[in-house]
Amino acid sequence: MERGGSYPREGYLRENYKYFHLRDTEGQELDFHFHEFDKIVILLSGQVEYMVESCTYPLRPWDILLIKHHAIHKALIDRSTPYERVILYLDGQYTNRSVPEGDLLSCFDRADQQGRYLLTPAAADREALTTLFDAMEKALDDEQFGAQALRDTFVIQLLIQINRIALRDGGFQSPETAYNPKIAQTLSYINEHLSEPLTVDELAGRVYLSRYHFMRLFKAQTGSTVHSYVQQRRLLYAAQLIRRGIPVSKAAEDSGFAEYSTFYRDFRAAFGISPKQLK
Repeated sequence: MERGGSYPREGYLRENYKYFHLRDTEGQELDFHFHEFDKIVILLSGQVEYMVESCTYPLRPWDILLIKHHAIHKALIDRSTPYERVILYLDGQYTNRSVPEGDLLSCFDRADQQGRYLLTPAAADREALTTLFDAMEKALDDEQFGAQALRDTFVIQLLIQINRIALRDGGFQSPETAYNPKIAQTLSYINEHLSEPLTVDELAGRVYLSRYHFMRLFKAQTGSTVHSYVQQRRLLYAAQLIRRGIPVSKAAEDSGFAEYSTFYRDFRAAFGISPKQLK
């Protein structure tokens, strides 16, 4: 657990979980990216919008955003106001092993199934979360017997609280905006044809838009260029293939990379390890 400072925003989690309570006036904006771990973001103050898959969520204080592993997302941060948030990274396998009957990650599955990723806690929930955060952060300096086990219990309590919110009627909030239908159609096509050439001209033609209008609309709607979005999706698909036991070179080819050197470079940049290390 950490109170602040920089934190990894892409790739793999090498611990069972990581807790951050961050306060700054800038934050960082990345292009669309994804993680191999589950991520919880709880906004405490500031102005930020999160784009998750096909939806945009303007966050309000105490909103809880659930980002399942592999979900492509991007934060749009207003740097003019202080930005305070709690972030929790979770290794799903560890969580399931720790509480095998608890189904503590079901909130992520429910969010993914509904295509809604935002929870708004009630006043009583906010009080409970505040108490829990205080206890978790006091435990950071605890070096007595059982300190790590105590920190583990706080993470479990947080997940229980979030799942209870998610199970309520109306627990998940609808996004404020969704993608333009032509962009939504494009994203679906990209995800279904990653092994094929995906040029701007071809994609624009499929939705009957000029090249330049399509590029402007795609960027405005997703916050990403077409090329960047396609590369992110291809890397994600390649990682899935490698985990299934597909040879690395075959995974690169099947996910649409024409040159292995490009695939290797982009893979290391995204995940922090080589494709063979993943295998």
